[in-house]
Amino acid sequence: MFTQSFPLIKRLLVGDRSWEWLPILVARVSLGLFFSVSGYNKLFMPERHADLINLMSEIGMPFPEFMALFLAGVEFFGGLLLIVGLLSTLVAIALTIAMIVAIATVEVEHVIPKGIGPLDWMSWFLYLPQVLYIILFLWLMATGPGRYSLDYIIANKLGINNKN
Repeated sequence: MFTQSFPLIKRLLVGDRSWEWLPILVARVSLGLFFSVSGYNKLFMPERHADLINLMSEIGMPFPEFMALFLAGVEFFGGLLLIVGLLSTLVAIALTIAMIVAIATVEVEHVIPKGIGPLDWMSWFLYLPQVLYIILFLWLMATGPGRYSLDYIIANKLGINNKN
């Protein structure tokens, strides 16, 4: 009753789901662009590809040449799929795994300073861009890719909807 008299208060307290499509679209396309460009550079720029192979070797990754090609391919093709919103959940899972591996093998070891307290460590950890990517991927997995995606179109054709 109170919120019917004051719709602005309702929007401030619980949001407005009619605009939910916009941040989902922006997040999905932005992540897709970022990862497709990153993967493209690692696949098709010889210097970047060599840097990735060297990094894979330095951190002790088995089969560094294959893993560099695999990671770059997941980033490039996964990013393209995110842009158009096709197989979005599977791509989000694959890229989340890649980000977890990057955090565990590179970021924690080489970015976060040694010998700091737990609160400082947590601050450094949460500042890592890979952590934000994981949070966004989890959000996309929970919400779906949004109404402006190929997944949404396919789901509608199959008679599957996610209307709550």
